[in-house]
Amino acid sequence: TGAVGLYNIGQSCCLNSLLQVFLMNIHFTGILRRITVPPYAVQKRRNVPYQMLLLLEEMQCGKRKAVSPVDVAYCLSAYRVKLFVQYDAAQLFLTLWNLIKRQMKKPELVEELSYLYTICVQEHLACQKCSSETKRNSSMLTLPLPVLDSNSHMLKTLEDCLQCFFRPEELTDHNMCFCEQCGRKTPFLQSMKLVHLPQTLTIHLKRFCFEKSAYIHKLSHYLPFPQDLDFNAILTENQCQADDNEKATWQYELFAVVAHSGSTSCGHYCAYIRSLTECKWYCFNDSEVCQVWWDDVKRTYGHFNLHWGETAYLLIYMKKHPQ
Repeated sequence: TGAVGLYNIGQSCCLNSLLQVFLMNIHFTGILRRITVPPYAVQKRRNVPYQMLLLLEEMQCGKRKAVSPVDVAYCLSAYRVKLFVQYDAAQLFLTLWNLIKRQMKKPELVEELSYLYTICVQEHLACQKCSSETKRNSSMLTLPLPVLDSNSHMLKTLEDCLQCFFRPEELTDHNMCFCEQCGRKTPFLQSMKLVHLPQTLTIHLKRFCFEKSAYIHKLSHYLPFPQDLDFNAILTENQCQADDNEKATWQYELFAVVAHSGSTSCGHYCAYIRSLTECKWYCFNDSEVCQVWWDDVKRTYGHFNLHWGETAYLLIYMKKHPQ
């Protein structure tokens, strides 16, 4: 019946945008449709995956241009996700995802959900005096990319942001670590290597930053991002810890952009999403949904002089050739 909007029930634009990104992802909805339905009414009201499934069915079966996400919102409020407040899209995404995962009862669905979204990295710490090294594997749901380099200079492309994120960092002076081999604090080299990338990759552009006065301000400068992203062409061999089969799947196509307009204290979110079935771009702005073109999406690159303008905040990429 075409793309369907979500009514704003009171500062719910952030939640609406994220719900649209989840529910337009056919890989995610394929998992959602196989959940175990809670047996009792009170459990149904408090189960986030089930309430999202009901919302999806209402959007797909009805003939209205928009539906209300009020049941999902009240369900989330039981888990300290307050209603009628402004949210940071990156934080709310993590909260939503963790609630969904925690409430999925089938282990195979939890595993599929993790494989669909989870990034795996290997953290390295190497002593600069004795060369002893420690390694630790960890996972994350987003790549939180800086938009400024270590000298607070503006990074010019998404590829620059990725290079900056994976660039080794020297820990010296007051940042030195204790080395067990040397028996004292020594300079260390800290680095991160990429191990695994998921089917759906979420990139968080860190456009909100703290100044020394603890005032949060928005970095709105121009930062282009490509429709096609190949990590093999961006990262060096030293920045990867993966075999050739894994690297062969590191080619991505842009699926969605969650954009923020306004200031840090008074802002608005909307989502640009490419339909995986039609391959058309749509703008989901609460209850209003319309087809757009790539040139419209590019307007979220940002502009230094337009602090209130629309600026990409979350970028969601989809694998071109999954295993």
